Amino acid sequence: MTDQTPETTQLFLTAAMPCPYLPGRQERKLFTHLAGKRAASLHHLLSDNGFRRSQNLIYRPACEGCNACQSVRIVAGEFVRSARFRRVMRQNEDLAVSVRPTLATSEQYELFKRYLDSRHAGGGMTQMSALDYEYMVEDTPVQSVLVEYRLREHPEQQLVAVALTDVMPDGLSMVYSFYDPDMARRSLGTYLILDHIAQVRSAGLDYVYLGYWVKDSPKMAYKAQYRPLEVQKGNQGWCLLD
Repeated sequence: MTDQTPETTQLFLTAAMPCPYLPGRQERKLFTHLAGKRAASLHHLLSDNGFRRSQNLIYRPACEGCNACQSVRIVAGEFVRSARFRRVMRQNEDLAVSVRPTLATSEQYELFKRYLDSRHAGGGMTQMSALDYEYMVEDTPVQSVLVEYRLREHPEQQLVAVALTDVMPDGLSMVYSFYDPDMARRSLGTYLILDHIAQVRSAGLDYVYLGYWVKDSPKMAYKAQYRPLEVQKGNQGWCLLD
């Protein structure tokens, strides 16, 4: 496929579908393919303008009469852990963190299925096969990694959480994460974000990209807890969330 540049990139619009976040609304997405030697630079450019990667596609909501979905990122260098966040870090001090290539394993897939069946029963992703999971993880035209979290003292180093993460020039973008649903007391979803903030700071980078935040969606409310949080507002660029 021919290398893409911002000038030659073709954008496509999906048909209207029921919105997964706001009842009674329709969603449409603007998207394009990422391919060729310039995929990484195009990925960064579009991400900086509110797009989000899914496998070899990158998309942004383009819903008629609605702009509720807003791309957000944590300003890692200015983030201060609250008492709750410090408690979550202490609860997970026994986890070993390793950064691995994007190669799917049966161990990851089993955890992925347990997570979906427990946390997102009835959702479209629950039908994903092992091959679908492999495509989700390995079909990436940009620099991506899998961050695995394991119980350090467990005889078999039990896998308890995984984050599929894109490495950006200015930070990390959390594409998808999942964890052991039987360990709710650990707040693993929160811990994964806190660990990514720590990794970004350690690397001397700036941001953790969290995808889309929808103010009136309970599913997305948790993202507003991580301050300072910047919101992408089109021509205005990135602005601090009040």
